[in-house]
Amino acid sequence: MASHSLERTAASVWTAKQNKAFERALAVYDKDTPDRWHNVAMAVEGKTIEEVKRHYQMLVDDIMCIEAGRIPFPNYRISSTTSIKEEEKR
Repeated sequence: MASHSLERTAASVWTAKQNKAFERALAVYDKDTPDRWHNVAMAVEGKTIEEVKRHYQMLVDDIMCIEAGRIPFPNYRISSTTSIKEEEKR
């Protein structure tokens, strides 16, 4: 599997605002929507159809790696002032 970091160029940098617009557009335009990628690209300022399709594929690839157990769980530290039971409630 190729590293996604090698695939990223200055043209494919996504801002937080663009990522949020992308997420919202995916929620609105599902896989059965005609011209889905055109609509998603129109919703994400500054991105082309090819860029949103590539971004989506990277997301799918990441999810597949997580579900396959190839991405380790982060080692979150619990602060000394928070008990484990309090963390479990969150």
